[in-house]
Amino acid sequence: MSYLEYNRETVPTGLSKVLYINWALVVLLVAVCSVGFLMLFSVAGGTLSPWAEPQMKRFALGLVLMFLVAMVPIYFWRNLALLAYLGSLLLLVFVELFGDIGMGAQRWIDLGFMRLQPSEVAKITLVMLLAAYYDWLDVGKTSRPLWVVLPVLIILVPTALVLRQPDLGTALLLVVGGAMVMFCAGVHWLYFGVVFASGAGLVTAVLASRGTAWQLLKDYQYRRIDTFLDPESDPLGAGYHITQSKIALGSGGWTGRGLMEGTQSRLNFLPEKHTDFIFTTLAEEFGFVGGVSLLLLYVLIIVFCVASALKNRDRFSSLLTLGIAGTFFLFFAVNMSMVMGLAPVVGVPLPLVSYGGSAMIVLLGAFGLVQSAHVHRPRGRG
Repeated sequence: MSYLEYNRETVPTGLSKVLYINWALVVLLVAVCSVGFLMLFSVAGGTLSPWAEPQMKRFALGLVLMFLVAMVPIYFWRNLALLAYLGSLLLLVFVELFGDIGMGAQRWIDLGFMRLQPSEVAKITLVMLLAAYYDWLDVGKTSRPLWVVLPVLIILVPTALVLRQPDLGTALLLVVGGAMVMFCAGVHWLYFGVVFASGAGLVTAVLASRGTAWQLLKDYQYRRIDTFLDPESDPLGAGYHITQSKIALGSGGWTGRGLMEGTQSRLNFLPEKHTDFIFTTLAEEFGFVGGVSLLLLYVLIIVFCVASALKNRDRFSSLLTLGIAGTFFLFFAVNMSMVMGLAPVVGVPLPLVSYGGSAMIVLLGAFGLVQSAHVHRPRGRG
């Protein structure tokens, strides 16, 4: 059903919308964020400063944003999709020209009270525009080549801007997240098969070209590949992060060393212990049980989103909810794979747990869109 066919009489209005909010999803989000506060408190040595307190304030701001977004009818967000996408592109161009530089990358805009990372905004606006595009497009045209080109361009433009920062991890999330929306919209699997085959061919060519006159990567880039495949080959250099991360994961055992008893983080062996590698601190202090518990919370959030999308007969709402759920899944799947040494270290934070204002506020705003789709779902027509 298109939004144009929306029968608003079946949609909750006024203050009654509060009753239709998916409160179970809210509880799950609060639980995940609370894990983050606890770990930031722990890695700071038992104080709220410098990480836990600012994170709590951002969470409060994000929670208010989520409820405000949820109260606005979903068709408003559909109509805003193109404008939001173009706005995120402008932000990416702005950060390219005037953005703050940190850790060798130019990714942030200083707002005074926090630093905004436009690529975080782009992840969500990309999903919004793709969902609106497939809602507008006749279903019979979804897999026709001409109509596949436009969404591919929609994905590639922000990806190219993010790659210039450089931020390979976010660029990959944009591509895969956009592809997931296209797949859910019904684009034929052969297109994805061609992309996978091309990717496999490119990887083979990159590896085969090493040491030849037509070598495709720089020498330092090949060393990164070597480090991913064998971190112990350079334990004090490029392999230091992942080596220390594995030590922390293994030392936690089944139930962990206890809160604020993690030696890897307390003694500063773990790099980026409050951001990208915070999961290793959790695993060291609360062991396998703690890590699996957090993973279960993440999985339940995905399940609630998928269930909501399946119940929604509005195409935009369904694709938007699935796209945001897919992006959220990519966040924690890539981060956990990264710290376990199953994927290269690409700088992806653990969603709602890692320290960082942009990611948390944007993600909670995105879940506000999920709630808006859930609240304004037509009811009573079977």
